[in-house]
Amino acid sequence: MEIEKRIFSVSEITFYIKMILEDDEILNGFYLRGEISSPQTYSSGNTYFTLKDEENQIRCILFGRAYENVAFKIKHGMKVLLKGSIEVYGPRGEYKVVVEEIQPDGLGALNLAFMQLKEKLEKEGLFSEEHKKPLPKFPKTIGLITSLDGAVMHDVLNVLGRRYPLVKVIIAPTVVQGKEAAASIVKAIELMNQQEVDVIILGRGGGSLEDLWGFNEESVARAIFSSRIPIISGVGHETDFTIADFVADYRAPTPSAAAEKAVPDVMELRKLLETFWERMLNSARDMIKMNKAFVEQLANRAVFKRPLEAVHAYYQKIEHLEYMLEAGTSQKIMLKRKILEILDSKINALNPSSILERGYSIVIKDGKTIKNSSDVEIDSNINIMLHKGELEAKVKKIK
Repeated sequence: MEIEKRIFSVSEITFYIKMILEDDEILNGFYLRGEISSPQTYSSGNTYFTLKDEENQIRCILFGRAYENVAFKIKHGMKVLLKGSIEVYGPRGEYKVVVEEIQPDGLGALNLAFMQLKEKLEKEGLFSEEHKKPLPKFPKTIGLITSLDGAVMHDVLNVLGRRYPLVKVIIAPTVVQGKEAAASIVKAIELMNQQEVDVIILGRGGGSLEDLWGFNEESVARAIFSSRIPIISGVGHETDFTIADFVADYRAPTPSAAAEKAVPDVMELRKLLETFWERMLNSARDMIKMNKAFVEQLANRAVFKRPLEAVHAYYQKIEHLEYMLEAGTSQKIMLKRKILEILDSKINALNPSSILERGYSIVIKDGKTIKNSSDVEIDSNINIMLHKGELEAKVKKIK
C-alpha cells in the first residue's frame, strides 16, 4: 500500500524552518566568534556584514540602536565576538544572525578598537585639561570603586589608614572584569555621585588588555566625564593605560598610588606644622631680642638716667621763654604808646579849638568859612569865632 506523501508549499516549509530555528534555545542569545567581511552601513543606521571562519560564513545584521553602544568602528577583516539570535527571512529564503552585542576579539582587534575610541573621545574634548576637576587637599570622605575580591581594596585601605586615618571611606563593590564590568562601573560612579563624597578612587589590579577592557568602554568614559566628583584612576600597573585613565581627573600608575594621591600624609603634615611652629618661635625670639635692644638703648639715654636734670633744663627753658614773652610784650606796648602820644599831639595841633586858643579866629559868612577877602563884600554881615565867644560884625573896608 503506497503511503500518501505530504506536499508543502514554500511558505509552509519556510515557516516550519523559521519556527524550529527561532524557537531553539541554543540559537537564541548565543555567542559567535569570527572574522567580519564586507560590512555595509545604510542610511537607516543598520549595518550588514558577513561573519566567517576558515570554512563557512553567515550573514549578520546590527541594528542602528545596537550600533550606538558599540565603542569601535566595524571594519573588514576584524575578528569579533558577538552575541545574537537566529532570524529567518522568508522572502529571500535565508537566515541571519541579529546581533545584540559585539566586541573585538583578540589583541589586534582590541588595540584597534582602543585606538578608535581614544581618537573619537579625544576629538570630543573628553581628555582636555580644562575639564579636569581639581583634587581636594584635605578630603573628608573618599569613594572607592573596586572589587571586594583581590588585594586592591585592602591595599588602598591600608594606604589611606596609614597616610590619613581621619578620612572616611565609602566602598561601592564593582565587577571589574568581564562583560558585566562596564555597566557595573557606570552604576557605581552614578551611586557615588549621590553621596557626600569628596573624591573617587577607581581601582583595579593589573591584567591583560582583555581583562582591563571594561575600563575601555565608552559608557565608562562618559560616566567618568559626567561625574561632579573628581575621579582618580588607578587601574592596572604603571605600564597599563586605559580609556578611563585619559578621561579621569588624575591618572595614578597603581591603585596604591591613587590612594597616596587622594590624601595627604599625616606625618608630613605633622613635620610641616613643626616647621611652622619653629619658625614662629624663632620669629618671636627675634622680635623680643630686637625690642629688648631698643628698650636698653632708650634706658641708656640721659633722660631716663637723670630725669630731674632734663626736667630742670626744660624748666629753665620755660622761664626764659616766659621772660622773652614778657619783655617782648612790654616793649611792644611802650612802642605803641609812644606812637599814640605822637598821633594825639598831631590831632591836638590840628584841632580848631587849639588854634583859636593861640589867638587866632575864624570868620564865617552864611555858614561858610571865609578864607579870602574876595569872599565878602562891603557891608556884608560876618561872624567871628574866638577862643571864647563870638562876634557879629559888618565889613567896612576890603583890602
